[in-house]
Amino acid sequence: MVLLTINWSSVGLQVAQLLLSLSILVILHEFGHYITARWFGCRVEKFYLFFDPWFSLYKKKRGETEYGIGWLPLGGYVKIAGMIDESLDKEAIKQPAQPWEFRSKPAWQRLIIMIGGVVMNVLVAFVIYSFILMVWGDKKIPTASMKYGVHVVDSTLYKMGIRNGDRILSVDGEPVADFEKLRRKLILGQQVQLQRDTQTLSITMDKDLIGQLVENRNRSTRGFLEVRRPAIAFLVPDTTAAYRAGLRKDDQIVAVDSVRFSFYDELQEKLSANKGRTVSLTIVRENQELALPVQVSEEGKIGFLAYGYSYQQMDSLGWLQLDVKRYGFMAALPAGVQKAGYELRDYIDQFKKILDPDTGAYKGVGGFKAMGSIFSGAGWDWESFWRITAFLSIVLAFMNLLPIPALDGGHVMFTLYEIITRRKPSDKFLEYAQVAGMALLLGLMLYANANDWLGWGR
Repeated sequence: MVLLTINWSSVGLQVAQLLLSLSILVILHEFGHYITARWFGCRVEKFYLFFDPWFSLYKKKRGETEYGIGWLPLGGYVKIAGMIDESLDKEAIKQPAQPWEFRSKPAWQRLIIMIGGVVMNVLVAFVIYSFILMVWGDKKIPTASMKYGVHVVDSTLYKMGIRNGDRILSVDGEPVADFEKLRRKLILGQQVQLQRDTQTLSITMDKDLIGQLVENRNRSTRGFLEVRRPAIAFLVPDTTAAYRAGLRKDDQIVAVDSVRFSFYDELQEKLSANKGRTVSLTIVRENQELALPVQVSEEGKIGFLAYGYSYQQMDSLGWLQLDVKRYGFMAALPAGVQKAGYELRDYIDQFKKILDPDTGAYKGVGGFKAMGSIFSGAGWDWESFWRITAFLSIVLAFMNLLPIPALDGGHVMFTLYEIITRRKPSDKFLEYAQVAGMALLLGLMLYANANDWLGWGR
């Protein structure tokens, strides 16, 4: 019962962070449309956080605009008079165009209104990243500082030739000095150069690496490769066999049945070889060695967590070196722009993988469950929250620029066509395009969320 409560509280915390993050981004995105529409004299009829089919949770009209909160947390919208949008207000479109309507404005003004939300999301990412660099700094883990090399968590990488303790030098010929960037580069790259003991080796990664990781139930770009570490207990729940045997937090396990080892991955191998048996653990506690008999489960586990240490804690333990560079106000602004640009390029590279069926990356497409899982469930970490929010702002900007009707990018595409050809698409065509775009987006949303829960992509 205790474990169930912990799990649900963790999920609740992730849901709360996801809702807050998306609410901030949706409001600011829609404000980008709102403020540009007002600048050009358009009447804004509604400004809503979340969608409000049939009813809203809150609404209040001020001037010409109704401000409200809907009950369906799938985004938000502004309803600009005279614009064919998700409201599909056919009756209003049948009436003659009025000076305050979107459709009566010059094409260049309509274009600015449509990209207002995307521009706002990009600016938000710049500001958040700059703020992070000032408050928490730019944190990097030099791969050369990782004392024990890498721990290959997922068997997919092991099959491709990467081993525990390897030091990865470069991906596709480019040196990767930061461990966080290393994990991303691995799933996007093909040729990996690494050092194993005194040898330098070159390994070719399978093109469908992402698909194989997903098949192994490892969606995250983080979880498949970790910092190698000694077998030290970070958390020992009091309901587990390890706790009943006497294992406690910060104990270091150095042997199983008198066979000694140094690292957590080696402990995993020993336990896996002794499934269902009782073994003798040798632990070090306060510089003293103790022997503890413990029952190994049929899954090869004894019930403790070795992961959970922050990078700061790992630094203090000597497992790696954490480099932190803090910025002043003036330096943080261009650095924030550079950081946002890097994240955007990285996301575009990942998006290309999804579009290539041979990579199997489409199997990892997730919905709200996947989005929520990237937030911390162990506690409210503001640094992590703002980093994720900044990244989601970049994602929201990019996705909204895709040339799909019903997205900002679709409206931009039709407006650019009008500017170039000097011919405006008919209202009937725009109406049909909007319906088709909404159907496509609904289908993609259903697929992504079903993939979260049912594994359709797998």
